[in-house]
Amino acid sequence: MTIPRHGLAALGRALACALFLSNYVCSSQAEIKPDAFHRTIDGSQVDLYALKNSNGLEAKITNYGGIVVSLTAPDKNGKFGDVVLGYDTLNDYIGSTPYFGCLVGRYGNRIAKGRFTIGGVEYQLAQNNDSNALHGGRRGFDKAVWQAEKVETSDGPGLKLTYTSKDGEEDYPGTLRCTVIYTLTNKNELKIEYSAETDKPTFVNLTHHSYFNLKDGGASDILGHELMIKAGKFTPVDKGLIPTGELKPVAGTPFDFNKPTAIGARVENDDEQLKFGKGYDHNWVLDRQGKDLELVASLYEPTSGRFMEVLTTEPGLQFYCGNFLDGTNKGKGGTVYQHRTGLCLETQHFPDSPNHPDFPTTELKPDEKYTQTTVYRFSTK
Repeated sequence: MTIPRHGLAALGRALACALFLSNYVCSSQAEIKPDAFHRTIDGSQVDLYALKNSNGLEAKITNYGGIVVSLTAPDKNGKFGDVVLGYDTLNDYIGSTPYFGCLVGRYGNRIAKGRFTIGGVEYQLAQNNDSNALHGGRRGFDKAVWQAEKVETSDGPGLKLTYTSKDGEEDYPGTLRCTVIYTLTNKNELKIEYSAETDKPTFVNLTHHSYFNLKDGGASDILGHELMIKAGKFTPVDKGLIPTGELKPVAGTPFDFNKPTAIGARVENDDEQLKFGKGYDHNWVLDRQGKDLELVASLYEPTSGRFMEVLTTEPGLQFYCGNFLDGTNKGKGGTVYQHRTGLCLETQHFPDSPNHPDFPTTELKPDEKYTQTTVYRFSTK
């Protein structure tokens, strides 16, 4: 049978329309749906909040754990893509998750044997990481429901989160009242401002735990990302990843990232510290000039051209290159997160500081206020 020329044109238009609709449906189905995060937990409402700046960057954040579920940024061709690992539904975050995108507290990182002494009283925390305490315990701030309020600032749209951690929660002393404000600025920054006050002396070390992949959101590894960290020293660890107390120079070691270096260039070197961490999972002692916000690190992915800068007021930076991701986490859009498909750049005070008097103190007293600001700034080159 012969189809007239005008019939072929009509058929072509129909096929193109069908293909467009098919792609539209598929992309719509791949979007994170607010309904998947609308739920009541322990009598508190959980939801998903969207922030979008004047340049089109968008962050989706849930008040369960203060989790950044997605963060889109353009590549060198102007194509927007998600640059953080995570899940499509709240249920996945409530299940087993390696702290994807969350707020960490009361104490980010490890405390040896879960013990510390303050005011002459010894406290025993949950040992939820072998024999050590990790990221606030069995039910840290990453599993708390924060009160949420969208705010508009001169810098861009924001989300204000508040949470009160009661005296004795996870065996920490003092009632700690915390506020975290996420702002997606019109300078293409995700700005995170932390503050906290206590009614008893306690230890506080808050941080943010997004896994970044500037290439494809976790579909491939991060070994080609080029990392820079402004640090002359790092804190070496023992087999349990607890700092030895030494501040070791990075010069001549695989830990020297003062010049941008591909993460995969030295991660498999025959180095005791890399063996202990199964790769990079260490705290860098940042070269900072004062207490103000300073540029301390950058990350560049050559294929996409995406460039991320990290600014902070904190003295340390934990760089973790996803050594324990093993394909058991099925994330957004069905992506399976394999070994080293995401990396964390956690601004912080040093691990196990309560047991190392020579480290910058993490003690917070009732007449003091804890503050910290960290910025992740996005551009291309």
